[in-house]
Amino acid sequence: MIEPGTALSLIAAHGIALVAPLALVEGPIVTIIAAWLAQRDLLDLRAVVAVVVLADLVGDALVYAAGRTGGDRVARLLRLRPARVEALALRLRQNAGRLLIGAKLTHAAGAAVLFAAGAARVPFGWFMLCNTAATLPKSLAFVALGWWAGESYDRIGAWILPVSIALILTAGTALLLARRRCP
Repeated sequence: MIEPGTALSLIAAHGIALVAPLALVEGPIVTIIAAWLAQRDLLDLRAVVAVVVLADLVGDALVYAAGRTGGDRVARLLRLRPARVEALALRLRQNAGRLLIGAKLTHAAGAAVLFAAGAARVPFGWFMLCNTAATLPKSLAFVALGWWAGESYDRIGAWILPVSIALILTAGTALLLARRRCP
């Protein structure tokens, strides 16, 4: 993970041209910092939105391609257990849209689900449509957060993962409770 201070220095020095490659590596914190710099008139806000959305979608397509072509070697490289990938692939074959959008919005489960979507051979057009549907509001939320609270980028970066995990646990608990109530 890129240190937030390092990302800030690099983006401030090199501008929007560096946002895309950094956003491929660490999207949320780079988006927050870039939006904050746009709020301070150091970057163009429209360019920030376009670049972070595009970088997120390109990154997702690369993970999908790795799942589609890379198999077990890439799964091990990404530290994904083959059994987990196969379980996700089975669920994706049954309900790709909901699982893809949910994984993208929670941030924590994203890479495993994107990789499994490739392994499950979810049609690429459908994959990108679902990803775009989730990427737009997620990226815009991080841009808004950066615009209004970007000066706190170091603290924000520390709580993105814990909040994502809490959202996953809450959603999982709600699903389990809903399934128990339905006959």
